[in-house]
Amino acid sequence: MGGILSKLLEPLKVGALTLPNRVVMAPLTRLRGTVDHLPTAIMAEYYAQRAGAGLIISEGTPVSPMGVGYPQVPGIWSKEQTELWKPVTDAVHEAGGRIFAQIWHVGRVSDPLYLGGKVPVSSSAIAPAGTVTLLRPKKEFGVPRALANDEIKHVIEEFRQGTQNAKDAGFDGVEIHGANGYLLDQFLHSGSNERDDEYGGPLENRARLHLEVAEAASSVFGADRVGMHLAPRGDVMSMSDENPHEAFVYLAGQLGKLGLAFLCAREYFGDDRLGPELKKAFDGVYIANEKYTQAQAEHVIEAGEADAVAFGKLFISNPDLVERFAAGAELNEPDVPTFYTHDAAGYTDYPALA
Repeated sequence: MGGILSKLLEPLKVGALTLPNRVVMAPLTRLRGTVDHLPTAIMAEYYAQRAGAGLIISEGTPVSPMGVGYPQVPGIWSKEQTELWKPVTDAVHEAGGRIFAQIWHVGRVSDPLYLGGKVPVSSSAIAPAGTVTLLRPKKEFGVPRALANDEIKHVIEEFRQGTQNAKDAGFDGVEIHGANGYLLDQFLHSGSNERDDEYGGPLENRARLHLEVAEAASSVFGADRVGMHLAPRGDVMSMSDENPHEAFVYLAGQLGKLGLAFLCAREYFGDDRLGPELKKAFDGVYIANEKYTQAQAEHVIEAGEADAVAFGKLFISNPDLVERFAAGAELNEPDVPTFYTHDAAGYTDYPALA
């Protein structure tokens, strides 16, 4: 395949897998589960339609009832959920695809309404600014409860069990959600972590939870089937750090020592991006993500600044995105009002190329 498309459509070895192309489907919360967080049949259709991706990373799947921060997200903490994910992974594999589960805990970015009346948990008792996602009427985030040290060990075990459930459900691996102001991110950033134990204070302590969760997931699947998702700009959910450059380069280096399959960062293309440095520190497969165009994706791969690029909204509206890139075809526009609805409209009804 010549021209601008050559790099993006080349195969890539990512840990234990060899991907047929470098076009990754980013994790996308779509709220098509049930009200009690079970996967549904329509999800199998949705993911199978997108099996042309080099790798699909599933929507965020909470590993605990306390990790939920949105209505109708499918979880992966119970046997029933695990069984109901099997038709999804089967459908992707039958269509020739590969799929990782993104395992997730939102921490403080939740509300008692989503948690059976319980107070959200975090690294410290610091509330994020803003209002609870998708809750109407709007409601300010409350102050979370700081996790006790033994509770942190329990959270790590929940991530390990979530990884085991993902393996049992037929996923090819897991991506740990360590980004976007959710629980692991809340421990990493100095602005949200005021602890004085082994999980707070110096950077080595604040990064500990990311690393221990990565080790727990690797104990189930092998490190070559585990990835990590980061957000170096700290640009959502009131994230702030005294030295984000130091924090993320250090964390990338430590994750690299664990031999993970990949590091993915949500960080749009711009002069202030850390991606090239993170890739160097990680010394493994690096996936760039957020608002990339096909041309930008080609550029960063050609320049050796990334090995693959994850696309979100473009995969929502173009189930056959890889084919469209290959053909230089026009792209469908995403229907934003249907991103977080609960039926087929704007989910499985986008047209593929004739």
